[in-house]
Amino acid sequence: MRVSRVQAEENRQMVINVASRLFREHGFDGIGLKDLMESAGLTQGAFYKQFASKDDLAAQASRRALESAFHRWSAAAAAHPQDPLGAVIAFYLSMDHRGERMDGCPVVALGSDAARQGFDVKASFEAGIKDYLDLLGPWVGEAGDGEPGSKAMATLSTMVGAVVLARAVNDEHLSKRFLQAAAESVLTGASAGEAQQGPVQ
Repeated sequence: MRVSRVQAEENRQMVINVASRLFREHGFDGIGLKDLMESAGLTQGAFYKQFASKDDLAAQASRRALESAFHRWSAAAAAHPQDPLGAVIAFYLSMDHRGERMDGCPVVALGSDAARQGFDVKASFEAGIKDYLDLLGPWVGEAGDGEPGSKAMATLSTMVGAVVLARAVNDEHLSKRFLQAAAESVLTGASAGEAQQGPVQ
């Protein structure tokens, strides 16, 4: 039976959504097209009508995952406008986020994988990382002048690294300490930045 254009586009979006979660759980090379398509409720044969290659899907799924993460940061910040950084830290550097293999931060889940991928996947990650930095800049006391500031970059590096390390160990106490230490470091650094520069307008 012929699939309508509307249904074909809905199927395509479904595959991107499913892939964005399964890639975070298994890695780009940890799941094949057959399993991806089955998880989306479609056949493998439908894949090449929707995507040029698995790399094409990986780039689009990465973009979708990073957009989802950015919206999560934005929502947390909007819910706590007096302390947006604290709100993001509260969920990002938490044991709950540590356990979110399919829905957590794609930079944590796929960052090392992305480094081995092609141009389009890296471009998706670069755009998403820059979005993170744009949010962090004002929160850590840096004026937005178009270039990411060193404090925002160090803050993001600390946050991502802490979750990577927290996931890499079996010891839950050690895992929690990585997250707590990173939260203290980030919040102390942000307070120092605000004291030096005054309130961000």
